[in-house]
Amino acid sequence: MSNDQYYGGQQYEQPYAENPAEVTQTWEGQTWDTSYQPAVSYEQIQAAQAPAPQQGAYQQQPYGEQQPYGEQQPYQQPYGEQQQYASHGSPAAYYAEPVAEPVAGHVPVAEPVPAAPVADDGPAYSSPTTSGNVRLTDAQRARAEGRSPVIEPGMQPAVLTAVLGLLLAGGASLGSYGLVVPLVLLQGLTAAGWFRLNGMWPARQGIALAFLGGLVSDAALLATGREHAAAAILGTLGVWVLLCLVLQLRSHADPDERMYGLMATIASAALTVVATGHLGADPDAVVVGGIAVAAAVLARALPLPGPVSLIAALLAAAGAGIAAGGLTDLGTSGALLGLGAGVCALIGLRVASYDYPSRFVHMTAGVALPLTAAAPAVYLLGRALA
Repeated sequence: MSNDQYYGGQQYEQPYAENPAEVTQTWEGQTWDTSYQPAVSYEQIQAAQAPAPQQGAYQQQPYGEQQPYGEQQPYQQPYGEQQQYASHGSPAAYYAEPVAEPVAGHVPVAEPVPAAPVADDGPAYSSPTTSGNVRLTDAQRARAEGRSPVIEPGMQPAVLTAVLGLLLAGGASLGSYGLVVPLVLLQGLTAAGWFRLNGMWPARQGIALAFLGGLVSDAALLATGREHAAAAILGTLGVWVLLCLVLQLRSHADPDERMYGLMATIASAALTVVATGHLGADPDAVVVGGIAVAAAVLARALPLPGPVSLIAALLAAAGAGIAAGGLTDLGTSGALLGLGAGVCALIGLRVASYDYPSRFVHMTAGVALPLTAAAPAVYLLGRALA
C-alpha cells in the first residue's frame, strides 16, 4: 500500500495521480452529515478555486498589460442603485430628509426669533432646586460673570427698619416699659437673621440661646435701672459667652464645625445683648437715634450711584438728628448723635448685604442690624451729650 496513507485510522487515496481526470476523493469517516458525499472531479475543483471575474472597475489583464493604478476606472454601483440615485443626484441627497419644494408665487417668511429676556436691576433670587441637582450659587455665578456678589436689602426692608426705628422712638417717649416691646422684636430679628446670614439654618438652639441672652439683659437692666446699664449689659454678655462655650464643648460634631458654631452663637448673643443699649440710653437719645436710622436706611435704598447714595444717607441721618433734636432737649447736638447713629446703621446694613444673602436674611438681619449696630452710638453719645 505505497499509494495509500493512514491518519487517525482513516484511509484515503492520494489526491493527485498520473491521470487527474480519473481521480475522485471520497470521505469514508464519520462526519456531522452521515449521508454519502458525492464525488468531485478535478476540473470542478479547479473551477471553484479560480477567481471570479470582477464587475465594473477592474478587469484582469494578462501579465504585463495591467492598467496603472491612476488610470483604473472608478467604482460603479449596481444597476438598481444607479436607478435610485439618478433622480436625486447623489446617495447623500437620496438619504437626506425631504425638503418641501417652494410654491410658485409664495415668498417664504422667516420666523421671528424671540428676544432674550432683559435682567431686572433689582436683586435676582434664584429658586432652589428640588431634583437634587447641584447648582451654582448666586454668589458664584456673580463672581464668574465679574459682578459684585453683594445685594442691598432694598426698599422693603428699609421701610420695615424705618417703622421699627419709629416704634423705638415712640416707645422711648413713653418710658422704659413702652420701649421693651419693640426692643424684644428687634432682638428676635437680630438673633434669627445672624444665624441665617452665616448659612446656619435651622439653628433653633442657637437662636433660642441668643434671644434668651437678650431677654436676660433686658430684665437685668430693668431690675437695676439705667444707672447700672453698662454693668447689666456686660455682665450678661460675659455669662452668655461662657454658657455658649460650655454648650459647644459638649457637642459631638467635628472640631471645625464646633468652632464655626461657637463663633456664630457668641456673635449672635453679643449683638442681641448689645441691642439692650437702647433700653439703657437716655430716652431723648433713643428718639433721635431711631429717627436718624430710619432716615439713613431710606436714603440708602434710593436708586442712586454708590458714593452719592452713601453721602445722601449720612446727610439724611444728620438732618433727621437736627430735626429730632429740636423736639427734645438735645437741640442741635442731635446732628452729631444722628450722624453717629447713621454711620453705625450703614455698617450694619452693609453686613446684612454680604455675599448674596437670601430674602429671609434681608427681612431679618437687613431690618434689625442697622438699629442693633446703632445701639452703642445711641448709648455712648446720648450719655456724652445729655
